[in-house]
Amino acid sequence: MKTTNTLLKPVMVIALALALPLHSQPLFATEISVIPAPSAQAGQSVEVAFILDTTGSMADLIDGAKKKIWSIANTIIDTNPDATIRMALIAYRDRGDEYVLKTYPLSTDVQSLYAKLIKLEADGGGDQPESVNEALDKGIRSLQWDQGANVRRIVFLVGDAPPHMDYRNAPKYPQVLKQANQKNIIVNAVQAGDDGTTRTVWKDIARLGQGRYIQIPQDGGQIQHVETPYDDEILRYQAQLDNTVLPYGSRQIRDAVASKMATKSMGSKESQVENSRYYSKKSGKKEVVTGGGDLISDVAEGQVKISEIKSEDLPAVLQNKTAEEQKQIVDEYADTRKQLEGKITSLVKSRDAYIEKQRASAPAKVDSFDTAVKASLREQLK
Repeated sequence: MKTTNTLLKPVMVIALALALPLHSQPLFATEISVIPAPSAQAGQSVEVAFILDTTGSMADLIDGAKKKIWSIANTIIDTNPDATIRMALIAYRDRGDEYVLKTYPLSTDVQSLYAKLIKLEADGGGDQPESVNEALDKGIRSLQWDQGANVRRIVFLVGDAPPHMDYRNAPKYPQVLKQANQKNIIVNAVQAGDDGTTRTVWKDIARLGQGRYIQIPQDGGQIQHVETPYDDEILRYQAQLDNTVLPYGSRQIRDAVASKMATKSMGSKESQVENSRYYSKKSGKKEVVTGGGDLISDVAEGQVKISEIKSEDLPAVLQNKTAEEQKQIVDEYADTRKQLEGKITSLVKSRDAYIEKQRASAPAKVDSFDTAVKASLREQLK
């Protein structure tokens, strides 16, 4: 279908992160009982919160996590493409540092979470104990966990130092984890490094949280990435797909969409391909940019009608156009998007098959942050 000259005006370019395997060798230093997980069901919600030590010693691990957040989201999609996914991030340090806690709530807007994560820098710390208890308490008690029956709630505590047990009138992890049990929240404890005191506490947290204790290298382990012959073509079509985004609404909303698109475009090649994979494999609402604000997606989902939007809140390409012209332009954008989606989906399938073949011949090591988290999710969501 021929499109008008207005159709593919660049709005900004995007994309983001991974997919690694579950090794046959034991992953966890200690096997711990896990809450029996029901089989993935249509309509299931999956909520995952990362409680992350951001003191100076965690710099390398945090850099790796920035590259792998989309990989982790893809693991959930592989388990259940129909799931509604909400993710949260709590960064913690200690009293006397620049901050004690930074909280980014559970949200389906994974791109916003990614933008927050890549801005995190490791700093502070220096003494051994950190504000682990306060961070766990914030994650368990304050995040707005879905109370529905068909919800999997999973926390990953990631750090390399034990909690302060000497702070007066502060929460303590045994009491916090009782609350986690009552809310059916699984708490996994990922230890970076091999500090003995941390190991003892992290194992206790995993036991009380009915999750898993996982030990990984201090730097987060070797980050693995398999390049494929399909990556460049996926990114070429993704760039065209990104140009079908039409931000609308208030200036604040449009600026937020533009910011997420810009952040997405600055990601590594790996992260951009993984973001394309997330988009193509997720069933339900298709969002080139998560969190709303894209007219093409919202019109397709019946969430808005062009006639109901104030003229000043419309994308520039639709302003000063008749209703018929507006509909024609939106239909052209939607048709182009559908064609590109088909091409990307086909390429992603070929890419998945290529990577699976590579995995079979050279299984990945399972001692890195991303492989450990992904293996736990596969186990706890299946």
